[in-house]
Amino acid sequence: MGLYFPRHTKKVDFLPPGMILTPLRRHWIGHIRIALALFGLPHHVYSPGVGPAVSCSSGNHFRDCQISSTTKYHYYSTSHPIMTSSGALHVKSRCPQYPGSKVNRFSVPNDKVEWSKNWPQYTPVSYTDPAVAKKPKWADPETGAFSPKFNALDGDVDRRSFEGSYRVEKGKPLNPRGRTGVTGRGLLGRWGPNHAADPIVTRWKVDAKGTKIQHSATKRPILQFVSIKRKDCGEWAIPGGMVDPGEQVSLTLQREFSEEALNTLTMPTANKAKLHDRITKLFKSPGFEVYKGYVDDPRNTDNAWMETVAVNFHDESGDSVSELPLQAGDDAGQVQWVDVDSSFTLYASHSSFLEQVANKRKSHW
Repeated sequence: MGLYFPRHTKKVDFLPPGMILTPLRRHWIGHIRIALALFGLPHHVYSPGVGPAVSCSSGNHFRDCQISSTTKYHYYSTSHPIMTSSGALHVKSRCPQYPGSKVNRFSVPNDKVEWSKNWPQYTPVSYTDPAVAKKPKWADPETGAFSPKFNALDGDVDRRSFEGSYRVEKGKPLNPRGRTGVTGRGLLGRWGPNHAADPIVTRWKVDAKGTKIQHSATKRPILQFVSIKRKDCGEWAIPGGMVDPGEQVSLTLQREFSEEALNTLTMPTANKAKLHDRITKLFKSPGFEVYKGYVDDPRNTDNAWMETVAVNFHDESGDSVSELPLQAGDDAGQVQWVDVDSSFTLYASHSSFLEQVANKRKSHW
């Protein structure tokens, strides 16, 4: 999944190693999860080799994602279990060194992640990045005189979580997935959930006559999606970004795609008007909700965490965004249509999102 900084700040990205699952492993994990779900059993599948403390380099790059209130995306639908790479235990959220800093997390072993496990010796490090502490518009103040309405819509800020109701202790929310080894907000602006959205825009790959091209091995039509190449880490990813206060996720999806894949921030007003109708038409069409939930993000703390929604918008006829001139936005080195294929390495857990889209569209994977 992608991870995102508030759009008014410079994005700093780190990618933990080993987050991309192989196609074979994605395949059998998906079937195991579905089978367990049918019997009403827990269906978290853990990666082998995760030791008492998780090891990942703070020098690698990543992105983030999040979302908003459930009532805002009721027109999206999901009819099957969604596979994610996060599982029940934190992995990236327990990286030894907090990203963008020299702060080392308090080491949290697997069996002590859950808050229900008594651990009197737990003394996490408190850290809030200086950029957040300066009280920019997109960030909350420190707790104390500030009393946000947690687990609720707090004015324009949505503090509800897709994980359900989370605990609040001593005026601070507790990460619903457990301990991270750091308290405070770190690089995140909001106490509690920080919401984002990822637009997955697709079309069919066609020949000069407009006929769908089938893959030679699977004999299924090939799907293409709009992908950006990150300037910082050089990896291909799904465009996406933060949900602004009071903004509906549907608008965030459209805005982020326009800014990152069409570079509308620097586009002349006349050109924006020409694109507006096509973009609006696509993003008002019924979207397929690929994922909605918590994000295992290196920036997560005990008191602030990322959540996201990824939605697929498909240009079935090829006469919508398919004909628009793609142009990379400020945080993208390149942007282009890329074939949806299991062999194509993508940023973070974005491959799992694309696999769900391929299954939904009955395309090659």
